[in-house]
Amino acid sequence: MNEQQNINYNRIAEAIEYIKTNFKEQPNLDEVAKKVHLSPFHFQRLFSEWAGTSPKKFLQFTTVEYAKTLLKENQASLFETAHETGLSGTGRLHDLFINIEGMTPAEYKNGGKNLIINYSFTESPFGNILIASTEKGICYMAFVDDENFAFSTMQNYFPNAHFRLMTDLIQQNALYIFTHDWTKLNQIKLHLKGTDFQLKVWQTLLKIPMGQLTTYGAIANKIENPNASRAVGTAIGSNPVAFLIPCHRVIQSTGIFGGYMWGNTRKTAIIGWEGTKTHSEFI
Repeated sequence: MNEQQNINYNRIAEAIEYIKTNFKEQPNLDEVAKKVHLSPFHFQRLFSEWAGTSPKKFLQFTTVEYAKTLLKENQASLFETAHETGLSGTGRLHDLFINIEGMTPAEYKNGGKNLIINYSFTESPFGNILIASTEKGICYMAFVDDENFAFSTMQNYFPNAHFRLMTDLIQQNALYIFTHDWTKLNQIKLHLKGTDFQLKVWQTLLKIPMGQLTTYGAIANKIENPNASRAVGTAIGSNPVAFLIPCHRVIQSTGIFGGYMWGNTRKTAIIGWEGTKTHSEFI
């Protein structure tokens, strides 16, 4: 690390510590930038490069994590939580939870008991699949070797949600991708929960054309965070929706296919299957 990089690192470390210490005051961009002696524009760009997210999003993550502690461990009311986190009211708390957690503060507080998830097992060209949906869209999809283990894994992902074994229209529409026109993927509704960085990576994966491949570094460049290849790999490994969010189309820069949550052999089969249908071309 050269001298300038060291200076930048120390500035961002100072900014992160300042946000963590003063998040209850909800400091704006100008305040934090002034603290580290940078212009707001320069600070915004530098923080995003080093932290992988914007200062505003980092403040939101910090606020939500504290709010989650108040709601779950302290059993605070929504009003008390909004007040203690420095938010102007329960409306802002609600919007923040929807944006970051994909659920309301009340749903988080009761462990997702109000979240109803329909799920079913079905066959695909690459083996058995567990697919699950809420009223908003597909929330989970995984290739299955052991149905009991697969269901238990899904339960851990959505603790205390109410599960119903049933196939609904949202699931049926999504499964058409295996037998019908895969170019209509954008018509499939997804209900995802993740950090801003994860969602940005998953959104980028959706833009990889079927039958084509890309690399972790290329994904990092597309989200304008070229130094985040390792973080991109972690986000891809956390993908909760197999095939529909095509993490299988990401390989190592050496050309090696690399790992896959649902097995390297399956990844190779999927890439080959897509290639025969679309005459794959490396991007």
